[in-house]
Order: sequence, then C-alpha cells, then structure tokens
Amino acid sequence: MRIIAGKYGGRPLKAEVSEETRPTSDQIKESVFNLIGPYFEGGLVLDLYAGTGALGIEAVSRGMDKAYLVDADAKAVKSIQKNITITKEEDKFYPYRSPAAKALMTFKHKQLAFDLIFLDPPYQDDQIIGDIEEMVKQEMVKPGALIVCETKYDSQMPETIRDLTIYKQRKYGTTLITIYERKA
Repeated sequence: MRIIAGKYGGRPLKAEVSEETRPTSDQIKESVFNLIGPYFEGGLVLDLYAGTGALGIEAVSRGMDKAYLVDADAKAVKSIQKNITITKEEDKFYPYRSPAAKALMTFKHKQLAFDLIFLDPPYQDDQIIGDIEEMVKQEMVKPGALIVCETKYDSQMPETIRDLTIYKQRKYGTTLITIYERKA
C-alpha cells in the first residue's frame, strides 16, 4: 500500500489491519482519484471511516489543503498517525479517534464544511445514507463538493440524497464506488 501520486507519491503507507479495517486497494484508490480529479486546487477533505488514512492523505498529496481523518478503532488511528508522519507535513492532517457521529458533532461546532468526503464504513449502506443526510443538514457539505462512497458491489445506492445526485458510479470486483455531487 502506497501513496500513488502527487507530492507524497511513491511513499509506502503502514496498516494495522484488524477485522474492522479494510484498506482500500491501490488499484481502487487510483481509479477513484481518476474519477474525481485526479488533482485538486485546495479545499478540505474528510475521511469519516479513515482506516489507514490513505484516501485523505492521497487527496492532500494531490492538492487538497487539509484532511480530517476519523476512525473509532485505536489500531486504525495508530496507522493514521504513522502515515501522517510519512508525509513530513503533519500540520495538514487532523486525526480523530472517535465514532463518526461524535466527530460530526465536533465538526458542526467548529463550523467545518468539506469539499471532498470519503465514506467507507464497514459496508453499511444505511450508515452512509444517514451520514450524508446529517452532513447536508448541518451544512458540512460545500456546494460543488463530492462524496465518495465505498460499498459492496451489490448495494443499491439511491439516485439522490437530499440535494446530492450520483455523479459517477463504478464497480471494481466486489466493490461499488458511488460518487455524489452537491450542485454549486
């Protein structure tokens, strides 16, 4: 597992793999970034079920300003912190050991709004839909933002969630990537 492109490209990432942590493969990660970028001109990224932090770190490597990396699992947060150190730009990353709902409350109070959001809970489609609804309701999703959802290949993701619509959807083996866009 590695950072694929951008200013940190080629650097290896560490993973404390547990039953709750399923790192996104490099192949899927590269495909996702080809669908949404592949490079960015600033903005805030949120990885709400970060695991190793690979998606948020990749986004900053490709031009996002800062990444908020959330995971409830202690081993996952340990991996995130090690991987942040690999970038040598620790000030661009905010790791949180917290359940997703609690982290969202923290971000609401900080009045944070995101340009790019990754949602990859342990294959819980209903959780993704609820998270998106809550983030939109709390004004944490900027106009023009993209939300990248990783689910099982046979998931039935809704065409719209509040004022977001499916921008792109692709299957990769046993994984379905659904990208929602909030119109600007």
